[in-house]
Amino acid sequence: MPRFSIIVPVFKVQGFLRECLDSVLGQSYTDFEVIAVDDRSPDGCPAVLDGYAARDARVRVLHLAENVGPGRARNAGLVEASGDYVLFLDGDDHYTPGLLEAVAARLEAADDPDILVFDHVRTHWWGRGGRSSAADLLAAAGTGTVSVRENPEYLHLFPVAWNKAYRRDFFLKHELAYAPGLYEDAPVTYRSMVLADRVACLERIGVEHRQHRQGAITRTPRRRHFDIFPQYEGLLAFLEGRPDLAWARPLLFERALDHMLFVLAREDRVRLGHRPDFYRAIRSFHARHLPGGFTPPDGRRGEEMRLPATASYTSYAMARGLREVRAAVGKGGRRVAGAATQRTLRAWYATRSKPPLDPRLAVYSAFSHRGVLGDPAAIHAKAGEIAPHIRGVWVVREDAVDTLKPGIDFVTPGSRRYHEVMARATYWVNNVTWPDTLAKRPGSVHIHTHQGTPLKYMAADLLTRPGARHGVDVPKKLRRADRWDHSLVANRHSELVWERAYPCHFASARTGSPRNDVLVNAGAEAGEAARARLGVPAGHTVVLYAPTRREYRRGGHVDRIDLARFARDLGSGHTLVVRLHPSLAKGIARGFGLADLHRRGVLIDATDEPHVEDVMLAADVLVTDYSALMFDYANLDRPIVIHADDWGAYTASRGAYFDITADAPGHVSCSYRELAWLFASGTWQDGESARLRQGFRERFCEFDDGRAAERVVRTLMQGS
Repeated sequence: MPRFSIIVPVFKVQGFLRECLDSVLGQSYTDFEVIAVDDRSPDGCPAVLDGYAARDARVRVLHLAENVGPGRARNAGLVEASGDYVLFLDGDDHYTPGLLEAVAARLEAADDPDILVFDHVRTHWWGRGGRSSAADLLAAAGTGTVSVRENPEYLHLFPVAWNKAYRRDFFLKHELAYAPGLYEDAPVTYRSMVLADRVACLERIGVEHRQHRQGAITRTPRRRHFDIFPQYEGLLAFLEGRPDLAWARPLLFERALDHMLFVLAREDRVRLGHRPDFYRAIRSFHARHLPGGFTPPDGRRGEEMRLPATASYTSYAMARGLREVRAAVGKGGRRVAGAATQRTLRAWYATRSKPPLDPRLAVYSAFSHRGVLGDPAAIHAKAGEIAPHIRGVWVVREDAVDTLKPGIDFVTPGSRRYHEVMARATYWVNNVTWPDTLAKRPGSVHIHTHQGTPLKYMAADLLTRPGARHGVDVPKKLRRADRWDHSLVANRHSELVWERAYPCHFASARTGSPRNDVLVNAGAEAGEAARARLGVPAGHTVVLYAPTRREYRRGGHVDRIDLARFARDLGSGHTLVVRLHPSLAKGIARGFGLADLHRRGVLIDATDEPHVEDVMLAADVLVTDYSALMFDYANLDRPIVIHADDWGAYTASRGAYFDITADAPGHVSCSYRELAWLFASGTWQDGESARLRQGFRERFCEFDDGRAAERVVRTLMQGS
């Protein structure tokens, strides 16, 4: 008996079917069967299915005598299933690598719950979408299990068949089955969720759900969208026969109304001429099924809304609609008011700019006001030691204020004190250009620290890379850079690049990178402390993997390494630590397995560690592709491995100032096989690695001597 039965209903998806099946059969976890149900598909799908079945014994094909739709096709596959758990996958969708292994591990850890729910991402013809609305709920569930009775918010998880693993005996015991027609997923989802004693969640993107550009049934306006009413009639009829589930009736009644209203609001579902009939059907449904004492729940996207128990659905729908309109108008109103306030503050700022500058005031910002970080943080700390008369004030976003240590003086962007401080400050220190709303006053000193040594093209050099320049206003970047007085550099390479990429009137300051002082000066105890904070077992070799973003993929995320496999291949006595590029931290990248692997203890996700210097101190070796982190890490004189399996594509899309595969800081791998061999053989730390690293350090760590921050304060702020 296999662990999983994966049922795939197939109808007119011949262009996508092979990708779907390959994504299942290529999974690292292999204890499963595939039951592909040919729903009397008139295209080449039946032949494709038969070909796969002939080549792989795990695939069985059912050819139905007539077209019955995806719901009843799933039912037919369920009859043939023998696995402990049943999963459904549409024939035009596909699994992400490593999903089944993660599902199996989560089920085992949760002691075989009734249902396991995982995440998904919508894949459009133009590329992947962003995080799903389920991501936060899945993360909040943690490693335990939940029940809808105690946690009704979990009914808001996407009500489809293909984002779950159902325990088969649970599914059969409760006689769950899909009805014919559209919207067949929702009633089964809601019924199973209220019946389940234990629901586990997996914070991992398991399915890439294809959004067709044209022809999708659910996005084609027609009378078939009226199928939603019998689907929910069946669900509530089921509840009428289950007094033990009376608690669930208001919840599911509200979910039904919410779904119906959503469909009604979509012009690509209900034609204008059909809307009066659709609306009357909603009112009729409401009149028949309104639970006694029903109170609509708080809206997920607006202010609290409470209606009397006798309120008609007309009032409910109108109130919800008005609530959302009010929210939209409110946001617009805030934008209008905010714009007026900004104009007022700018005018006030202009008046405040007339008095003399304060020579004892410096303002700092890092990474678009994310906190006390990077080079500006190192300069601020050193100024506090050797120039305490210079008062430092940080510009910090409101959502980052809680990260500040006690004693840090700060202002939030747009506030009255922000404009007052910016108007009087003599020293401006930032690793991102200041916004256009702030003018440079004569006599002020702007110190731009950058964010490391550049490998990829920047600023004006992006004019030859239109793909990488998408969304980047190069003239605006140069106008902002015109305000710089000093550009900090760690090496002559950076000096030449910044003068070329930013053809502006600044002076290059050969100070070194202040944030690297801690790397140059740190002793062994700093590394041990960093390991302890990360949770690295004593005595382990720490492999830090730090990939960068890709301009040739929308969203920037590309999985170049199977992280679970890499962690496993490193073997015992090793800990894999992963740090994503900051621009990927809030997107979908972690949902493809990183968050789940961290939770299971397979690796450590250090993406959210505020100080990357601590992560580098904890590492024995850095594995990266083209991240600028390599230039900083080289200061530690520890091995570096460059994994450059897509160097050609990367340079063609983004551009690079030199060939990192030819002038590397260590060994270079061009495939996973080569990468794994470097570690299995111990070559990653051999004499050749040390020789390459020495040459790299001589070129790129030239001015990093552990005194960069002091040099900035004494020469650029004190003039000594």
